[in-house]
Amino acid sequence: MQIIFYTTAAGRNIVLDYLDTLDVALKAAILEALADIERYGFESPGIRFRHLEGKLWEIKIQNQRILYSMAGSNQMVLVHAYKKQGQKLPKKERDVALKRMKEVLNEKAN
Repeated sequence: MQIIFYTTAAGRNIVLDYLDTLDVALKAAILEALADIERYGFESPGIRFRHLEGKLWEIKIQNQRILYSMAGSNQMVLVHAYKKQGQKLPKKERDVALKRMKEVLNEKAN
């Protein structure tokens, strides 16, 4: 599976920028999990995926969440990341991810 990181119009890579704020061990664990997803896809050992709504999905890695959408059968676009702090997905995080997901899917359709 190919993992693509969402990039803003200004060239910022939102998910990688977020990962850079984490401690080294946690960042390494997340990058290792993403590498496993590239190798094994949805059969990656120890990684949990959850459907949120529509075409928005979530990868659970420790207390971190990475939101993504599929752009084709083999392309996973990571659109947002945040630290889980409660039971529910915060509305702010959801809205940001949905907006980016729509951008990605509209670009792929054109």
